[in-house]
Amino acid sequence: MSPYRDFTDAGGLMAYTIDLAELLRHMAGEVKQILNGAKAGDIPIYQPTKFELLINLKTARALGLTLSPALLSHADEIIE
Repeated sequence: MSPYRDFTDAGGLMAYTIDLAELLRHMAGEVKQILNGAKAGDIPIYQPTKFELLINLKTARALGLTLSPALLSHADEIIE
């Protein structure tokens, strides 16, 4: 289990990660606020709200694991 998509793409079993595109959109908005004169301390801390579950079935098979259909149905992406 890893916190980054890249590990699952590279052969890791699973990742539960934030939606990086959403995070970067918020970061860009915060940078814009700072460049427009806002104080960094006045900008609320952003907490991600969208997460992704990625499962690498190729790795599961190589490890001899059988993943339940319930777990697979919750995955946002399955790597064959």
